[in-house]
Amino acid sequence: MAAKGSKNEDWFDNLDKELDKKTAQAQKTSGVETSQKGELNRTLISDFWKILLRFEKINIHFSIEPSHTQFAQFEKYPYEWSLKETFDFGGVNQIQVMDRTRDQGRIGDALKLRYYADGDNQNLRLTFEYCEGEHYYKYSGWKRIFGQYVLFDSPVKKLEIDQFHTVLAEIVRQWYDSHLKHDRNVLLQYMASTFEKGESYTQ
Repeated sequence: MAAKGSKNEDWFDNLDKELDKKTAQAQKTSGVETSQKGELNRTLISDFWKILLRFEKINIHFSIEPSHTQFAQFEKYPYEWSLKETFDFGGVNQIQVMDRTRDQGRIGDALKLRYYADGDNQNLRLTFEYCEGEHYYKYSGWKRIFGQYVLFDSPVKKLEIDQFHTVLAEIVRQWYDSHLKHDRNVLLQYMASTFEKGESYTQ
């Protein structure tokens, strides 16, 4: 047994103080990141909702996540709206708008924004995901095969919102034009010629 007052007795006290300091630093960093992410998500969720409303004007129906009932309040649905101050924008890790059009295989075409960890950085990735067709699997039956294009990928700390909006605006132009022309290939050919192909998955 160590003698009273020896250095051996203090090892955990010293460790405890060190861990308290690390905890305080982590909480401070996390709080700043959550605040920055919250402000960014207020912009991004507004962007995605405005995209949905633009397509609504030509009777093309999209869905949005998170649901508009969570983040928006309405004077007159759907065009007169404002963001809810009570919504936790900093807690949102994925935002998407999805095409609900049943013809030309469009249902499920989606613009998806996700946050993900890359080492010590938090990154933001924007993808376009679309159904490439169906395949029959022996044990699970018919599955839809989805492909994706990576449209934008950046650490949140280095995000240039003007550059992001430039990419987003051109996607909306092409998507909108493909609906006006009733030709989904307008959009898919633009994606294939402009962006890197991502992973495929079944659903």
